[in-house]
Amino acid sequence: MFYSSYIEISRSALAHNIAFLKAQLKPGVRFSSVIKGNAYGHGIEEFGQLAYTCGVDHFSVFSADEAYRLQQVLPHTATILIMGYIDDEELNWAITHNIEFYVFSLDRLEQAGKAARALQKPARIHLDLETGMNRIGLNTDDLERAAEIILKQPDAFEVVGVSTHYAGAESSENDDRVKAQLQRYHMAVRMLQQKGLTIRTLHTACSAAVMAYPETHLDMVRVGIMQYGFWPSPEIYQRYMGISTDRSDPLRRLINWKSQVMSLKVVPSGEFIGYGKSFQASTEMLIAAIPVGYAWGFSRSLSNQGQVLIRSHRAPVVGIVNMNVLMVDVTGIPDVSLKDEVVLLGKQGSEHITVASFAELSTQLNYELLTRLPLNIPRIIID
Repeated sequence: MFYSSYIEISRSALAHNIAFLKAQLKPGVRFSSVIKGNAYGHGIEEFGQLAYTCGVDHFSVFSADEAYRLQQVLPHTATILIMGYIDDEELNWAITHNIEFYVFSLDRLEQAGKAARALQKPARIHLDLETGMNRIGLNTDDLERAAEIILKQPDAFEVVGVSTHYAGAESSENDDRVKAQLQRYHMAVRMLQQKGLTIRTLHTACSAAVMAYPETHLDMVRVGIMQYGFWPSPEIYQRYMGISTDRSDPLRRLINWKSQVMSLKVVPSGEFIGYGKSFQASTEMLIAAIPVGYAWGFSRSLSNQGQVLIRSHRAPVVGIVNMNVLMVDVTGIPDVSLKDEVVLLGKQGSEHITVASFAELSTQLNYELLTRLPLNIPRIIID
């Protein structure tokens, strides 16, 4: 192989997860696949095409560059929605190619209208509402002004949807806040409708809200982390398991991150391994070098803590994780050889290195660890 590690993405696992998630929705609720952050580390191009073959035709990204990458590999029948950043210079491209985008400020609305008039083609917009998260979104005063701008230029805008995002649907401690947000959202939608705006799609629910707040499903849901096989929080998982008759986890992980043994070295007792003196061999040890380090997403904080799988055995990381290399102790693993498969994340035999265990050791969130996997690690689709 021409790369030091690669990521496998399971087609069958994704199909299973999407089927499970759609079964949680009422008939007619549209499923939008959230693939921001390089599809949570799974690869926008690879994951987008795979999800489309699994019956997904709506995708939500963060920025115009992500939308462009996705647009290059999907058929025109797929819908792409930009939920975050799009520069004024990118509006012409988005409008020309029927890319939908959030409007969360009056300036963005005015710039979109200007571009739409020049192109003589409506901007397909989603009005994003500030309901209590205090991140981005139109507040009440701005929303009224936005409605006036849109109604004065009916040929410049197509209001495809109205959205908001919940501030912590993954935890019951935010229950009052989430419910208050939903109430404010419905009030704002009614105000827009009373002013004469026609709105096709109401959407507010993320993965956590899909499971914890069925009343938020509305016309469409935006599912991120759960389609990849991970729960938004332990609490959401426990809530589901509390009402499920099947005691097994209904989600399947898509990702396996693999490398191979680059070299083997016998280190005498008393010698230090790697940079500095963080690890000293207490006995003669067989050390395997793996061509992956913190430049490839394997956190330096996993030094002397992390584990990998070799020949279905756990091999502990010893010494400091380098930029491009980590060392593991394979002393007790029989018949280790050069080019043996190394699993950094995922399953090998009956053993499993989970993202959760990986993240706990490196003090990262699941989301953070996955999205930090570098873009240039090849993603390979498997069954």
